[in-house]
Amino acid sequence: MLNIQEELNISLKLLRLEWKEDLEQYKKKFLYTSIADKKKQGVCWYPLQIKKTKIGFGDRLIVELERYDTGDSHVFQSGKSVSVFSNQDGQQGHDFRVSGVVNFVRRDVMTVTLQGEEFPEWLKDGKIGVDLLFDEASYREMESTLKAVAKAEKGRLGEMKSILLGEKKPTFSDKKYFPQEHLNPAQNKALELIHQAEDVAIIHGPPGTGKTTTMIAAIRYALNYNKQILVCAPSNAAVDLLVERLSDGGISTLRIGHPARVDDKILAQTLDAKISLHESYKDLKKLRKSAEEYRKLGRKYKRNFGHEERMQRKRMLDEASRIKEDAQNLENYITYDVFQSTQVFASTLVGAANQVLKGMDFPIVFIDEAGQGLEAATWIPILKADKVVMAGDHCQLPPTIKSYEAAKAGLSETLFEKVIKRQPEASKMLSVQYRMPEKIMGFSSGMFYDNNLEAAENTLDHYLSVDEPVLEFIDTAGSGYLEHQEKDSLSSLNAEEAKFTLRYLEALLKRVGVAKVKTENWEIGLISPYRAQVRKFQELIFESYDYPNLRAFSELLTIDSIDGFQGQERDIVFISLVRSNGTGEIGFLSDTRRMNVALTRAKRKLVVIGDSATLSSNNFYNSFLSYVEKHGEYKSVYEFMEE
Repeated sequence: MLNIQEELNISLKLLRLEWKEDLEQYKKKFLYTSIADKKKQGVCWYPLQIKKTKIGFGDRLIVELERYDTGDSHVFQSGKSVSVFSNQDGQQGHDFRVSGVVNFVRRDVMTVTLQGEEFPEWLKDGKIGVDLLFDEASYREMESTLKAVAKAEKGRLGEMKSILLGEKKPTFSDKKYFPQEHLNPAQNKALELIHQAEDVAIIHGPPGTGKTTTMIAAIRYALNYNKQILVCAPSNAAVDLLVERLSDGGISTLRIGHPARVDDKILAQTLDAKISLHESYKDLKKLRKSAEEYRKLGRKYKRNFGHEERMQRKRMLDEASRIKEDAQNLENYITYDVFQSTQVFASTLVGAANQVLKGMDFPIVFIDEAGQGLEAATWIPILKADKVVMAGDHCQLPPTIKSYEAAKAGLSETLFEKVIKRQPEASKMLSVQYRMPEKIMGFSSGMFYDNNLEAAENTLDHYLSVDEPVLEFIDTAGSGYLEHQEKDSLSSLNAEEAKFTLRYLEALLKRVGVAKVKTENWEIGLISPYRAQVRKFQELIFESYDYPNLRAFSELLTIDSIDGFQGQERDIVFISLVRSNGTGEIGFLSDTRRMNVALTRAKRKLVVIGDSATLSSNNFYNSFLSYVEKHGEYKSVYEFMEE
């Protein structure tokens, strides 16, 4: 067994390995790569048109861009750093570039906040494109944090290191907790643990158990005893969800981070927005304008003017500096005033290192989706914490890691997992789930949660119709629906299985009633573990005319990989497993945590389509097939081929 100092040194080495691999993969995608190849890899949009521009909070320039080549898959998402370029000849040499941050991406439209305050004139010339940039700053922050943790021997950080990594036991008080009426017994137990923990508390929230509801309740309860707290999550989307829920509940919340990395709905909770809405902001604008005017006047006086002109120039520039200093002092006062009225500061894990939080400490730091945060990133907010509360589920998706070697050597194990294993008394599992009927829930409950999940009473009404089974497996064994690799990406796809899946989905919609599905606004999720299969679904629905009913459902239909569905739910979920070969090779389908996510998204109907002959070589899928035969509807694709 390693001591925690050795463990942290290894974590640092693995982080550097991941950093190197991530950079290598980025270079392979970008350096000496044509625009056409970058587009195929999903790291470039080109050509684009500028739909509109506007000035956002903090006088930041925002552009809305639309691509001409619709439907291609890509890896752009909110919060990513990008470079917008103008290209005259369609070749690699771009004439002009400006950096920016993606606000959000929806289908073929991307909104980007650009650096600088003036619209680059060159954006009106040539063809416009967007490249993804490499995020080196996050790695630097994680590296310096791990070094700080490794060095810490005394003080609160030294204690937290010993407790979280299992060297010392956490402590708990016997403070009285007052149960919350709107929470179930398991959720109240979790809040009681949080209230009484003096170092660390863990909320283990399996799918559909109301983890976010419990987190919001815990934050509200903590604010009864603490003036200010910090709330973090690994992704911008997860932070924004919390901020939206907290703000809607009347809690004064400040979203830390670049406004471009924030969802539109909660822009009003950013520092830029709150400064803009402050009663003294008009005075600040006047001072800034006045300073700029004096600076312009001063610059009119050239160096070769006489003594009097030079003195006049100096007076003007001195006055500009003095007013600028006044403006800075006023901005500092406004920021201080905003901070004083803030109850919850919210940021991503890496965002907790933001300059505006420098020197601040918090009695409690809440970390949501902690099962998806790299250990090094999770330590960043803990540096500011007297006590930490983590919520997540280590039985769902782990963090995304580029280096296979680093993941295998332990980088994929999160701090959340380590605490749950090493300090079990600091953890409570939420056990009542409100999403799935018992038949859909049962398999995951047995495989991942020791059969401790129970379906809430509301799930008894979760079906499409009384005679429509909630769980089905359709076996394609022997059908000749074989997998193959996509030429460019080497991702697996199964074109015949994709076509059958769509035919069966259309048949289900007709059976239940197209009008009923639309009236009830039932949402549909079409999931595959493989990106190539996701692309095949999009191509079949939106580029062919074979599935008109599904095209008509585009507003209610989401097609994505399993990773894209983490934390989401849909009324109807179809999963296409793709793999079908003579050797029983299932590739990364063997990542059962990923499969747990896919199997727990459905509220009313789950249909899994796959080849039992290929899948049954794996114990997990063998168990799933047995479960469906016993509790669901096991069918063969032959039943439908004969029709």
